[in-house]
Amino acid sequence: MAARQPVSPPEPPSPADRVAEPFSQAGFSGQFTTAHRPRDLGAALARLTDPASAVETLHWGRNYLYAARLETTTGDREVVVKQFRNQPPRERLRRRLGGSKAARSWRAALALQAAGIPTPAPVLWIESADPAGPSFFVSRRLEEFFETRYFLRARNAGRAAEEFPRVDVAGFFDRLGRQLRRMHDAGIWHRDVSIGNLLVRLEDGRPIFFLIDLNRARLGRRLGVLRRSRDLCRLRILRREDRRRLLDAYWGGGRAPAWKRAVYGAGFWGFLLKNRLKAALRAPLRIARGARPARHPHAHIPAAAAGAGVRNRVVWDRLSDQPHQHAGRLERLAVRLADGGDHASSAVAVLAAAPRIWRRYRQLAAAGHDKPRPWGGIGVALRPHEADPEGLLRAVGELGVGPLLLRLHPWQEDHRPEEELAARLAEAGHELTFALPQNRELVRDPARWRTAVEELAERFRPFGRRFQVGQAINRSKWGVWKLGEYLELAAVAGEILRRHPETEVLGPAVIDFEPHATAAVLNRRRPGVRFDAVANLLYVDRRGAPENRQLGLDTAGKVTLLHAIAETARNSAGRSWITEVNWPLWEGPHSPAGRDVAVDEETQADYLSRYYLLALATGLVERIFWWQLAARGYGLLDPGAAGLRRRPAFHAMRTLVRELEGSLCLGPLPVSEPARLLGFRRPDGAELVVAWTTGAPVCAELPRAAAAVISRDGEPLAATGRRLELTGSPRLVRLSAVGTTAAG
Repeated sequence: MAARQPVSPPEPPSPADRVAEPFSQAGFSGQFTTAHRPRDLGAALARLTDPASAVETLHWGRNYLYAARLETTTGDREVVVKQFRNQPPRERLRRRLGGSKAARSWRAALALQAAGIPTPAPVLWIESADPAGPSFFVSRRLEEFFETRYFLRARNAGRAAEEFPRVDVAGFFDRLGRQLRRMHDAGIWHRDVSIGNLLVRLEDGRPIFFLIDLNRARLGRRLGVLRRSRDLCRLRILRREDRRRLLDAYWGGGRAPAWKRAVYGAGFWGFLLKNRLKAALRAPLRIARGARPARHPHAHIPAAAAGAGVRNRVVWDRLSDQPHQHAGRLERLAVRLADGGDHASSAVAVLAAAPRIWRRYRQLAAAGHDKPRPWGGIGVALRPHEADPEGLLRAVGELGVGPLLLRLHPWQEDHRPEEELAARLAEAGHELTFALPQNRELVRDPARWRTAVEELAERFRPFGRRFQVGQAINRSKWGVWKLGEYLELAAVAGEILRRHPETEVLGPAVIDFEPHATAAVLNRRRPGVRFDAVANLLYVDRRGAPENRQLGLDTAGKVTLLHAIAETARNSAGRSWITEVNWPLWEGPHSPAGRDVAVDEETQADYLSRYYLLALATGLVERIFWWQLAARGYGLLDPGAAGLRRRPAFHAMRTLVRELEGSLCLGPLPVSEPARLLGFRRPDGAELVVAWTTGAPVCAELPRAAAAVISRDGEPLAATGRRLELTGSPRLVRLSAVGTTAAG
């Protein structure tokens, strides 16, 4: 698999590439090479150490790698920044004894260059003055390369000739073995020569191997057979003939001696066994980690205020645009136990409401698609994008959605950007809803909450009449530890907002599928709390496909249950909205959820389409808002790229709006699993089928021949009669008129 291509090729090493100049500035110290002297050192340090400046996420794991741009005295350079975290005491001790990981990577890169071993050219290393602060190793970004891992996977599976036709297999292992021998002969012990730490670039058909991930390397060592073999055995080369080629090239002089092959073989099979054991232990280890205190956060997240109590250890994560909770799991559990009285009140309310909720749910589920249902209500949430406000407005117009949700932050003092955006959107004819989230300071200070709501209601009511009160009230990082606290906020906000009778109040904005929390708020007795529509932040548990089940319910089932809760509640008018949903992307700390649930952009677009199709087809939810329009890590637009790049999910939503908004959903059509077919009748009378599969690609039979087929992103596809090949990407099929043949 080829890596994405940068715009600036690396230059051949020169003496200036190896002349290091030290610096100490703005709480950072380190060195840069003369060839890459920053034009403005202070600005370069601020940019390179801020993950928000990343133009692309390259790796998201224990350490974070991202691409960035560096302005040097000789021109702009595209570089790779590797951020090392140093919060654990063990890492701080290692830094004290042997230097930071960035400094060790720097020294190893210079040693490799001096020995003539290819490695991405080192640019600079940066170290925080704080012993627990991060360090950064910066190198030039390569072009036109692939990772050794992908070639070896193809080779091990017998697909190398098809996937890598330009690579000569014998020459690959021969050059790899000889290059690793030169490294070891130079006294450099890498200690992590894995298939992911060798980048390959083909020059005139010959592979050139670039070594990366150098922080574990040891320099100036005399390497015996055991240490050399420990490096070689980490390469997962499963074919015996390939291992033989590697060893013969490494040791030279024809066939490698038997005893050296034996040492290597013992290390190779031992390394494979260790990896298999680690994989087998991962599940129980995850369970064990669940009882530990909170993990170390990303380096950019600020520490909690000194002396803050458990309830108040929340800070704002500017990259994912949400709060971060510093309190550990056991600490949070202790608070929950202390608040047992409030939780008992919620439990009583849920138990009392459960019978009528269940009866109504069964009625709604039994009705199913007994008649056509209006299909519509696609919306998107947004915040001001001060870097390109006009570009944001153009994207809204291009997307074609009518309903918009603008999140306000009541704890802020300045709301002018939001007010200017709301005025422009209202002028363009959009239906605006405003979200009023809370934080811990506002929960603790009711007078400040009242003042903030009064101000925001007066400023934004001219642009829209709907206000959501609260945000993710079942998550302590948003400031609410018990539902009684939220009820007090909702009562105050309701009293203020209903001074104008036309205003509609939405809530309680429970996040994820936790129907007990929604039912508790909607059925606890608190004068002044009533919602004109029930707002839910309905995510798929642990993300994954929208067809996935949780508590036995897929997305449509969850929507049905939540609507039953809304219809039977004491504090609700019976309508249902979904005011937040998204799928996080593989973009490091910008992603609002962990890497285990992140997806790529194509999968995100598939899931967006299927979620809207399934949820709105129930006819039980009026609006669904994607959070949000422009955001790294999850948005429809990528603000890290010039001009607000349209992601595939943007085109997928635009296609749904253009083709289906205002249609009647005729319900699911009979088809064998895992295929899914939904029928629609457009306002112009045309009939459509939206089709996809939740498993492997399959073929499905359409009710009539296809007159036109378009892709998930709105691109025309070839019509092929009544047979349609389905994938996970929904396709929209306009059916031919009744009585029309496939040819006509």
